[in-house]
Amino acid sequence: MKHLLAAALVCTAAWTAACNDRTRPALNLDGNRLTIHNGTDETWSDVEVILNQHFRIQPKDIEPNGIVQAPLDVFVAGYGQRFNFKTMQITDLRLKAKRPDGQPFEVRYEFSKGGLEDALGGFKGKS
Repeated sequence: MKHLLAAALVCTAAWTAACNDRTRPALNLDGNRLTIHNGTDETWSDVEVILNQHFRIQPKDIEPNGIVQAPLDVFVAGYGQRFNFKTMQITDLRLKAKRPDGQPFEVRYEFSKGGLEDALGGFKGKS
């Protein structure tokens, strides 16, 4: 299983200064692909990415300005169930890791509102 995860994750730890974009979000979803971007100057260790509170992956440490990409289908729950992008909805995505000083931190993916609420800017009309 670890070999499958290792093969599925593509990690590029060394990026040039031209690729250093601190405005890029730490978590980005693009279809069935998750991209994790460490836009800090610190190494993230003990990284764990949790999808819908049950499915997870644990990529190796992510170096400063490093990027990890993984298809969502490699996320696995406790009893071996795999996330199925074609049939399951994504409701929660978060990253937990530790800074070099051992302090834990968490990043949550911000979903757009979608639907009419997003199209109308949250307008709910008169009551």
